Amino acid sequence: MLDPSSSDDTGGESDPEVAREPATKADGSLSLKPGAESRADGSRQRQHTAPLKQGQPATAAAGDGHSAHQNLRGGSTGEEEERRERERVQREEEEHKVQLQIYVFVLRCIAYPFNAKQPTDMARRQQKVNKQQLQAARERFQAFLNGETQIAADEAFCNAVRSYCEGFLKSERVCRMVQSGSCSANDFREVFKKNIERRVRSLPEMDGLSKETVLSSWLAKYDAIYGGDEDAWRRRRRGGQRPHLGGAAAAELILSKEQLYEMFRLVLGVRKFEHQLLYNACQLDNADEQAAQIRRELDGRLQLVERIAKERRCPELASGDAELYVEELRSSVNLLMANLESLPVSKGGADFKQKLKRSSAGSTFLDLGDDVDVLSKADVSLSFALEVVIVEVQGLKSLAPNRIVYCTMEVEGGEKLQTDQAEASRPQWATQGDFVTTHPLPCVKVKLFTESTGVLALEDKELGRVLLEPTANGPKQAQFQPMQVPKNSQDPELRIKLAVRMDKPPNMKHSGYLYALGHRVWKRWKRRYFVLVQVSQYTFAMCSYRKKKPEPQKLMQLEGYTVDYCQPQPGLQGGAVFFNALREGDLVVFACDDEQDRLLWVQALCRATGQSYKPAPPPHANRRKADTPASPISLDPCERQGVEELVSASPCRLDHTRLFGILQKQTLRHRMNDSFSCLGWFSPGQVFVLDEYCARYGVGGCQRHLSYLKELMDLSENNTLVDPTLLHYSYAFCASHVHGNRPDGTGTVTLEEKEQFQAVRTRLMRLLENHITHFRYCFPFGRPDGALKATLSLLERVLMKDVSTPLGSEEMKKVLRRCLEKAAAVNYGQLLDFANWKAGAKRLEDAVRLAELVVEVLQQNEEHHAEAFSLWPELMREHAEHFLALYRLDLDLALEAQPVDSWSSFPLFQLLNGFLAADAQLCDGPFHKHLQDAFVPLVVRYVDLMESSIAQSVHRGFQQETWHSVKNGSATSEDLFWKLNALQMLALELDWPEPAFAEHLQRRLKLMAGDMTEACVKRTKSAFDAQLQKVSKWTELRVPPCACTMLNVVADAKRRCPELCALDTGQEHYHSKIDVLIDNAFQDMISALVAKLGAVLDAVLSKLSRYDEGTLLSSILSFTVKAAAKYVEVPKSGADLADAYVTFVRQNQDILREGIGDELCIEKIFDQWYSVSTKAVCVWLEDRLDLQLHVYQLKSLIKMVKKGYRDFRLQGVADGTLNGKSYVTVYNRLTVEEATLAVKAGHALDGVSMRDSDQDDD
Repeated sequence: MLDPSSSDDTGGESDPEVAREPATKADGSLSLKPGAESRADGSRQRQHTAPLKQGQPATAAAGDGHSAHQNLRGGSTGEEEERRERERVQREEEEHKVQLQIYVFVLRCIAYPFNAKQPTDMARRQQKVNKQQLQAARERFQAFLNGETQIAADEAFCNAVRSYCEGFLKSERVCRMVQSGSCSANDFREVFKKNIERRVRSLPEMDGLSKETVLSSWLAKYDAIYGGDEDAWRRRRRGGQRPHLGGAAAAELILSKEQLYEMFRLVLGVRKFEHQLLYNACQLDNADEQAAQIRRELDGRLQLVERIAKERRCPELASGDAELYVEELRSSVNLLMANLESLPVSKGGADFKQKLKRSSAGSTFLDLGDDVDVLSKADVSLSFALEVVIVEVQGLKSLAPNRIVYCTMEVEGGEKLQTDQAEASRPQWATQGDFVTTHPLPCVKVKLFTESTGVLALEDKELGRVLLEPTANGPKQAQFQPMQVPKNSQDPELRIKLAVRMDKPPNMKHSGYLYALGHRVWKRWKRRYFVLVQVSQYTFAMCSYRKKKPEPQKLMQLEGYTVDYCQPQPGLQGGAVFFNALREGDLVVFACDDEQDRLLWVQALCRATGQSYKPAPPPHANRRKADTPASPISLDPCERQGVEELVSASPCRLDHTRLFGILQKQTLRHRMNDSFSCLGWFSPGQVFVLDEYCARYGVGGCQRHLSYLKELMDLSENNTLVDPTLLHYSYAFCASHVHGNRPDGTGTVTLEEKEQFQAVRTRLMRLLENHITHFRYCFPFGRPDGALKATLSLLERVLMKDVSTPLGSEEMKKVLRRCLEKAAAVNYGQLLDFANWKAGAKRLEDAVRLAELVVEVLQQNEEHHAEAFSLWPELMREHAEHFLALYRLDLDLALEAQPVDSWSSFPLFQLLNGFLAADAQLCDGPFHKHLQDAFVPLVVRYVDLMESSIAQSVHRGFQQETWHSVKNGSATSEDLFWKLNALQMLALELDWPEPAFAEHLQRRLKLMAGDMTEACVKRTKSAFDAQLQKVSKWTELRVPPCACTMLNVVADAKRRCPELCALDTGQEHYHSKIDVLIDNAFQDMISALVAKLGAVLDAVLSKLSRYDEGTLLSSILSFTVKAAAKYVEVPKSGADLADAYVTFVRQNQDILREGIGDELCIEKIFDQWYSVSTKAVCVWLEDRLDLQLHVYQLKSLIKMVKKGYRDFRLQGVADGTLNGKSYVTVYNRLTVEEATLAVKAGHALDGVSMRDSDQDDD
């Protein structure tokens, strides 16, 4: 800034080309008057030199060259550090001066806005999630998974929460988001919602329960888990200390002037007392003065425009001419004049009195406006406890020694107390009186009396009195006080020793006599008694009292004041040392007589105001700390030159483009550090102030957005997440301006703007390409929503040469392809670091873990980022193939290190193939084909090894088979079928993508299963035949359990054959050879078993043939039985042989029923056995048509046929089979024989009859 005294021109706008250079120093800081510079220099650190001590020899000083060199170097190093420290302090002072100058302009913009309003349509930003909240969320979700909460949930929701915790909450990228301050609780919820939407869509439909209801229920449970004990947290927050600034809670709302002052005071690093001084100096509370200031500024700008037009000195233009440039400057000033003219005079400026409700958190920032509670005199009531102790009286000589004396004591307006009586020769008491008063300056009266001896005396005689005015700061020890005695008293030197102790109440922080002079209270310089009273935790009042008055005469609420030492004020009589209290619109000067008293007052007031500025006593005022830059302005009214320079600085002489760049940078830094996830968006109040500044001080829109772009890119390059939409808006504005489509109505483009735009465009291009290359980390999990898509749109806009020429699709593809190729390398490198992958790792477990991470990365890319690249799907496919190509190298190394005969790598193939086959973009791609080529030899070798192994196990197993029943067969058959099924299931799970190889693999496994099954059936049949050769042919025959096991093996083979041996060719086509073999073997085994069982019946019938009529053996046997019956009891005729056969049938039926698991097999055996048995009896009877059956034969046959019919019927043989032709023939013949025998012999059958068989069902 030029010194105002250096030019007679007091108005006008600076020449953009000429006036900027002398406006700043070489370091870019504002220059002050010489007086201010001398004061600043006087406060800097002094250099000290260390001369040689007296008496030190010169030779000693120069004796050791090395030591002298070291000392010299050490001294130079110290001087260099001291010089750098001085330069740093000076640089910080100059920067602070610049910020103070900017703050002056900001104050004026807030105090009297006439161009901009606070926007009300801006989107509300969400609160940031910090590290503590992230850790708390992790703990809450983990507690839910551990079952430590009362939230009921099903397994599907628990799985969703578990996936959310592992994939999102514990992700390193989420930690980066939280660390950068760009993550909100809404982002957490949206990621969970997107995750569960995919899961809920995959769930089956449920009657009466829609998927939308499930989704809403899951989100409600998520909110309950994430919220935790928020109520308790809020209670703790409310109960804690008040925050220094409550603006964070109100930053998204419409702010009052006081709130805007406080916000930008913090933005620019202005101290409280500096703000108060500048506020008063600028007369911000005077609307007329602010309007006049605007008129002066506009008039100065018009004068500068006319001078530029006259001298034709304008900046270099890349578009337009000087006349157009001047006309634009003139039009901008005329527009400001019109805006100012349109304001109603009655309101004194814009109606800018919107205020916030008081925050429940109790912020001091929100308490600074008109909402401050005004204290009444009743709010500052005090209560004091007084102790009056009377010790003794001296100088009492006129009374007789035996006279009685006593003292009374009272406080003005209170009760009266009396001491004990004492003799005049020894007037001592040590009596204490306790009083309570509300007067800060009470009056205590103590009187000495003697008893009257007269008969008519009504009152005792007063010998003397003393009046005291104690204070809380008075002495506490007993002291002698002279007493006032009546006229003509004989004891003029009467004095009393007493102590008056006045205890200070808790709400009284300090008190004493001060001189005071203020603008609003104490408008006369006068000595008063002041008390500093604490009304509440955050409210204090400075009260002045009169004697004997309980209420203060005047009071001043200290909120918003700043206290500091000051020099004696000219024209004020009284007081030796001074200090003051300052706030907007008020200045109160105090003085006292003692330096220590002033120090105590300043300390007490600083504690009451809570000010961050710590005043230093005057003896130490010139000693500044090296690490704290001093303020260029002072609270001392005698040293206000710095304030006047800042306030009187002509705005048109400053480079507002540079100043606004500083203001916008500091505002953006402040915004990024607040509690909102703003992503670079300003708050409504900040937008309002910046808009007003640009309009009022002529900052061009292009320059504003170029500065904004630079700051946003700085943040983005420092890993801070910035909304690409902001970059797009600002870049589009600048591009339209530079290329001729002026959104702000400006028709000229300066050469500086064009050059800056080109530099910004180049830098922005690099930034966008870097963001796309690191899209997984710049936009983790697709957050912020739509940011990646906006980045691609911005890149397309940046690649355009101008606003009218569209960009070719191939050029955009070329840039994206290059970025995504780099992204594949970056993502894979980050993945290797995350997995702790070591180069050349050969463990299969590590390869599988890496494959899982690769699949997870590709799935996340598809879920969160593919939508942004929807216009270029082939580029995302190429990116995925590049990514997989990098993994291919590590995959090949891991596979090469595996043993040749190992098949443990198949899960790796299943994992990768399952993912690739489900992805339409990657299916049958280069990596997918390479994966198949790598695993084809492994699969073929595995099948060969399994075939050889199964064949050997079948051979060895049947050689050593014990034929114990195991599940559905024997141990060997179960092992065989399990291996065959497992092998085919493995082939099915591999889900080989190539149809030809998949069909070949299926055919080979089916043929293998057929061959192995054939071998199993043949070996089983051979063993079965061998086993039947060993069994008996009489009724003692019992089917061996091993035979049942063999039948089970063949039956199980028959059951499994369609599954293991069928070829899936689109038709129901089976392996015919093995089917026929199994059926034939099975039938042969059943037939052999039935034949063996039928042979027993043949043997029984053969034995019955000995009783045929007409044979010699029949007569002998009949005679033998009759003769034996005379001497011993013999079995009934036909009982022994028939019973043995019936027992044989029944026991074998039970064995077969228990030993064979195939019901169809049992039915076949029983059907054939019954048919064979019935037919054998029928044939036997047909051979004896001409013979009458012997009674023994008839009894045996009836019993065998009748019980056999019943037993086989119980075993489930069908009625058609039971009542077949053979049975009917046998039944009729036996019935006839029975009737014939009944006619001849009567009761020869002993009750045995075929008729019983008709009643079996009953």
